[in-house]
Amino acid sequence: MDNVLFHAFVYLIAAVIAVPVAKRLGLGSVLGYLLAGIVIGPHALSLVGEHAGHVMHFAEFGVVMMLFLVGLELQPARLWAMRARLLGLGGLQVAGTALAVAGVGLALGLGFRLPFAAGLILAMSSTAIVLQSLQERGQMKTAAGESSFAVLLFQDIAVIPILALLPLLAAAPSSAETAPAATGIAALPGWQQASLIILAVGAVVLAGRHLVNPLFRAIARTELRELFTAAALLLVVGISLVMQLVGLSAALGTFVAGVVLANSEYRHELEADIEPFKGLLLGLFFITVGASIDFDLLRSQPGLIAALVGGLLVVKFAVLFALSRIFRLPTPEGLTFSFALAQGGEFAFVLLSFVVEHKVLAPGEASPLVAAVALSMAATPLLFLFNEKVVQPRFARPKAATREADAIDAASQENPVIIAGFGRFGHIVGRLLRANGVGATVLDLDAEQVEIVRRIGIKVYYGDATRLDLLHAAGAARAKIIVIAIDDEAKSVALAETVQKHFPHLKIFARAVGRVHAYEYQKRGILTFYRETLGSSLDLGVDVLRALGMGAHQAHRAAQLFKRHDVQSVRELAQFWEDDDTYIKNARDHIEAFERMFQSDATGTHPAGDRAWEPPPPHDPSRG
Repeated sequence: MDNVLFHAFVYLIAAVIAVPVAKRLGLGSVLGYLLAGIVIGPHALSLVGEHAGHVMHFAEFGVVMMLFLVGLELQPARLWAMRARLLGLGGLQVAGTALAVAGVGLALGLGFRLPFAAGLILAMSSTAIVLQSLQERGQMKTAAGESSFAVLLFQDIAVIPILALLPLLAAAPSSAETAPAATGIAALPGWQQASLIILAVGAVVLAGRHLVNPLFRAIARTELRELFTAAALLLVVGISLVMQLVGLSAALGTFVAGVVLANSEYRHELEADIEPFKGLLLGLFFITVGASIDFDLLRSQPGLIAALVGGLLVVKFAVLFALSRIFRLPTPEGLTFSFALAQGGEFAFVLLSFVVEHKVLAPGEASPLVAAVALSMAATPLLFLFNEKVVQPRFARPKAATREADAIDAASQENPVIIAGFGRFGHIVGRLLRANGVGATVLDLDAEQVEIVRRIGIKVYYGDATRLDLLHAAGAARAKIIVIAIDDEAKSVALAETVQKHFPHLKIFARAVGRVHAYEYQKRGILTFYRETLGSSLDLGVDVLRALGMGAHQAHRAAQLFKRHDVQSVRELAQFWEDDDTYIKNARDHIEAFERMFQSDATGTHPAGDRAWEPPPPHDPSRG
């Protein structure tokens, strides 16, 4: 008991210390766990040793839970939308990497079994490291980020057939060895084994569709959260046992169950309940991986390990970059995509332990691969940094600095309105004006956006609206109104100041991203600003009130009352913005006053002809 508590304490304190430090250094949580395992392992502090292997078997259940959660995310509509990248790019990456690695192994005379097993295993990349790195850099929505996600998702799915394929590569027992007697399902004829497997998978699918929802509905009625958590764990453990009984991977069963339950009304509850266990067990898994890295091997065969790590990174990078060209990713995006996925992955550790257990590879063959995968993962932050600092600047083309602003024709110079910025906000204003026959000269600094808008038949000029010469060329001296709809808050305020100084006759209508942006306008005496989310938020609120049974006129009146008070609040609170304590006190007073006024309005009577559409005007103190 003392040993169990001591080892639990060691693993937990290693994680609590190492992970925050690693994240602070930009290395990510997975590397933090790996480093923690190295420190507490037999080659450093020796706090864990022979127990690491036993812990590994328990911790691998975290991977099973991960696959269940991956299945829960795979709704059919989402899969269909990304089918080209998922199947094409993902499938070719796994197959291409496996064949490339196998080809290198065959060329080196390593036989058939080792190269092909290594190829399938090393095709995996690190989901945790890659997604976290892309998110930290704001690249998830880029072509490189979306392509990386598609490949990682396919790899997660591909683990299932790879687990089925790898045992086929196992070497047959020599004549001196006696094959162990088959027991259980393995002793049955092949057709019976296949029938049991089909029945088991079918049972999982049917149970997921017809039994799980009623079961969780009944549990939910008990209002005992811990019972729901226990049921979620029971589901995962039970499916894992069924799969193992019929000779399949537990990961396969839980993955299928996750896909079946992807549209379940309890999907989010299942994710929330299982996520902490998955995260904890995966962390434990990575710690045991770090503790099991054979540093004696690193010291005794540094050349071999260096060759494996370098070869893995180079081969995977080459395959990934070739695929980026085939799928026509821009070169900078293709390079980011290739650097991101060049390492080995978490599932490689699972597959390596799997092939040793099934005697596909000997422990001596798998150990160098474990070390190579771990070191390639540790190198990933360095690859991202190299790409950012060295590679990407070579492809950066500062279009705004090198491209000349478009010449503005004479007719556009006579338009009464200038619109600066034609993104998600400005284009709505511009289209409304155009539909009503009002001419507007539109300026935008996003060359790609300019080309897209021109292709749909709207005249937009490329150029930086904050430049005084471009404002002159756009006819600011003759125009009546300028609409500032630029995304960049600082540039939009700077433009407003330029207009106030050089074109004081121009009336400014400005887009404000939020309250702080609005306060900046008010400092400069600009009161005709419009917060971009206020109108749509109020529209949604009106629909919610109506869905709850409130009359349309009453909901509309409530929204108008809220808008009037909120606009007044923004203008009155602007003077306190730079004094936190005073601002918070006055903001609270405004909220309380608003709620009292709203209750009074809701219970009051409205004058004849009001029809409850318009709220009363703001109170004028001069009238008592």
